[in-house]
Amino acid sequence: MPLAPYASDPANGRGRRRAEAPAPTRDDYQRDRDRIVHSTAFRRLVYKTQVFLNHEGDLFRTRLTHSLEVAQLARSIARALQLNEDLTEAIALAHDLGHTPFGHAGQDALDAALRRADAASGGFEHNVQSLRVVDRLEERYAAFDGLNLSFETREGILKHCSRRRAEALEAAEPGGLGRRFLDGRQPSLEAQLTNLADEIAYNAHDIDDGVRSGLLDIAQLEDVPLVARQLRTARDEHPGLAGRRLLYETLRRLLSAQVYDVIDASRTALAEAAPRSADEARAAPPLIGFTATMRDESMALKRFLFAQLYRHPQVMATTERAQAVVRELFEAYVGADPSRPLPFAVADGRRCRAAADYIAGMTDRFALREHHRLTGQRIFEAAP
Repeated sequence: MPLAPYASDPANGRGRRRAEAPAPTRDDYQRDRDRIVHSTAFRRLVYKTQVFLNHEGDLFRTRLTHSLEVAQLARSIARALQLNEDLTEAIALAHDLGHTPFGHAGQDALDAALRRADAASGGFEHNVQSLRVVDRLEERYAAFDGLNLSFETREGILKHCSRRRAEALEAAEPGGLGRRFLDGRQPSLEAQLTNLADEIAYNAHDIDDGVRSGLLDIAQLEDVPLVARQLRTARDEHPGLAGRRLLYETLRRLLSAQVYDVIDASRTALAEAAPRSADEARAAPPLIGFTATMRDESMALKRFLFAQLYRHPQVMATTERAQAVVRELFEAYVGADPSRPLPFAVADGRRCRAAADYIAGMTDRFALREHHRLTGQRIFEAAP
C-alpha cells in the first residue's frame, strides 16, 4: 500500500547524527528497527517488570512482551492510515529501552535518589533515558556510541520533555529533538500513533495480568463501561463462555474496539486538516487519537486500574520493597569509597549520573543479586 503524503518517508528524512552510507537492502527506518532488536538494551527488557515482578510468574507481561504487543498494534493502525509501518515499529520496540528494573516503582525511586544527590541533574525519566540509551549508552559499533538512529525514530522515542531538558537538547543539537517542545509542535504521525498504541496495549494487558494474579476478577470488570460492553457482547454471542476464555474474548474485543476507534477518528481528523507532508502534520494539532467518547471511556478504565490494581495493597507492598532495592543500590554506588573500583565507568566526574545509567540498565533479577551482594539482604524470597 502506498504511503499517504503526510506519512514519514525515509527518502525525505532528516538523517542520522553521524552520516552513514545507506544499506543496500534496507531503508533508514528498517535499519533502525534492526539495530534496536539486536541491541543489548532490548534483550534486557525480557527480565524487566511491566506490573508484576519477573519472579512472580512466568506468564506475566515483561517490558519485552509489552513492546512487542505495542509494535503489533501500532503497525496495524499505521497500515490502515497509510503511515510508515517500519518507523512505527522501530519507535514501538525502542520506547521502553530506558526503563529501570521494577517498572515505574524503580523509576520513581531512581528519580528521587538522583534529585537528592544532584539537584542539577534534573532527575530521571525513562523516555529521556531511552533516548540516552540509543544515543550514547549502547556500545556496539566501532565508529560511534549508541545506535546512531534516524531523527524520526529518536523523535518518536522522546515522548515527553521538560522545558529545561528541551533547552539543553537544543543547545547540544540546534534544531534537533528539543526544538518541537520549545515551539509547541507535534512529533510525526507515526510517533503520535505509537504513543496511543502503548496506552491501548497496557490497558488491556494489565487487566489480563491482574486477573491472572488474582488481584482482579471478571465481576469487577462489569463496573467499567468500556470493558463491560465487550463482556456482554462476548456472553451474548457465546452463551456459557466463562473463565479465562471469556476474559480473552473480552480483551480481544476491547483491543479491536479501541484500534478501530483510533483509525476512524484519525481518518476524520486527517481529512479535515489535510496535511500535505509530514512536516505539515507536525505543525497541526494532534491528529491521531480517540473519539471523545472512547477517550472518556479509556480514562475511566485507567482510573479503575489505578485504584484496583496499581494501588492494590499487594502491589504497593512489592513496590515499596522494589524502591528500597533501587534506592539502596544508588546510595551504595554514590557513597562508595572513591579508592575502590566501581562496576561502571564514570565520565567527567559525573558519578551520580553514571550510577543512574548503570542501575537503569539492570534487569530485575540482576538488581536483586547486586543488592544482595552489597547489603547482604534478600528483599524478595524468590531472589536468585
